[in-house]
Amino acid sequence: MTLNLCVLTPNRTVWNSKVNEIILSTNSGQIGVLPNHASVATAVDIGILKIRLDGQWLTMALMGGFARIGNNEITVLVNDAEKGSDIDSQEARQTLEIAEANLRKAEGKRQKIEANLALRRARTRVETISEISELLGVSE
Repeated sequence: MTLNLCVLTPNRTVWNSKVNEIILSTNSGQIGVLPNHASVATAVDIGILKIRLDGQWLTMALMGGFARIGNNEITVLVNDAEKGSDIDSQEARQTLEIAEANLRKAEGKRQKIEANLALRRARTRVETISEISELLGVSE
């Protein structure tokens, strides 16, 4: 038995196909979803979505939103999403370094909040690459 996973952003459909299992980052922690999972709606945190498909694990960086699970259908609506395999490792690390520097330079409450959010997003993209390497047993 499988689940149908659909990951949507305001601009595009990132994923729309059957999967065996997912692990989703929510605002209250990670949840695993297998076929016949109880119906639930939840907020999605900035974090990694792990997808098991045909015995392999894939990763995706999610940038916050909402998910609805029910009747073996998972719909994830997020601000942005990026498959781990599509993330450029060097660019992601450079973006993380810039985000860390911007947080150190941030002044005032608003700048600090925005810099912290940018840092969380950048860190998630780097962790998504690291996670896929770890799942595959490959060192970077």
